[in-house]
Amino acid sequence: MTTILIVEDDRLLLEGLAYTLEKEQYEVLAAGSYREGAEYFQSRNIQLAILDIRLPDGSGTELCREIRRSSGVPVIFLTANDTEPEIVAGFDLGADDYISKPFSMEVLLRRVKAVLRRSGEDEAGTGRLFIYKDLKIDYGKMTVSKNAEELKLTMTEYRLLEALAQNSGQVMTREMLLDRLWDQSGNFVDENTLSVNVKRLRDKLEDDPRNFRYIKTVFGIGYTWGDG
Repeated sequence: MTTILIVEDDRLLLEGLAYTLEKEQYEVLAAGSYREGAEYFQSRNIQLAILDIRLPDGSGTELCREIRRSSGVPVIFLTANDTEPEIVAGFDLGADDYISKPFSMEVLLRRVKAVLRRSGEDEAGTGRLFIYKDLKIDYGKMTVSKNAEELKLTMTEYRLLEALAQNSGQVMTREMLLDRLWDQSGNFVDENTLSVNVKRLRDKLEDDPRNFRYIKTVFGIGYTWGDG
C-alpha cells in the first residue's frame, strides 16, 4: 500500500484530506506540525509527502529541504499564497507539484495520482518503486540506487534486500529468508550463506557500521527492515 504523509495545521482540512485519500486505498499519516511530520518521515517508509507551506512551528519548505537531504520521495506543496516567487522557490527545493488553496478534493486526487505515476507508483497504490531514506529499489528493473548512484548487487543480495523491503515493519525469520533465497537452480542457501550475504549487503548499504539504518538484527530470530 502506498503511504502518503500529509502535514497541514488546519485540522478540518487535514481530516478531509486523510478521509479522501484513505477512501482511495492509500495509507495516510496525518501530521499537524513540522515536528510531527519530520518524525513520521524519519520513522516510516513514505512514498509521497503533501506539505502545507505555513506551519505553526516551521514551514513546509523547511521540511521539504530536510526531506531532500536524504530522499527523492515526491513532494506536493499546499499553499494559500500562490505568488510566482513562492512557487518558483518551492520547485527549486525539489517540489513535484504545487496546489493553491482553496482546491477541490477531486483535483487533489488527480494531482496525487499523476505525481505517483511519474515517480513509479501506480494508481492502485502498488509501487514499482520502493523509496526509503536515500535508497531506491526499482522492482521492475531489479535495480537499487543510493543517492542516485546504482549499487552493484548479486542476485542473492538483491533478493535478500527485496524480501526485507517488501516486508518492512515485520520481522523476517532466518527460515523465512532462507526460503526466499532458494535460488532458481534449486541450490540450497544455508545459514552461513545467509549471514555472509547480510554482511555484504550491509557493507554496500550502510554508512556507519556501528549504526545500521537499513537491515537490523533481531537477535535469535532474524532481521527487520529499517526503523520498523
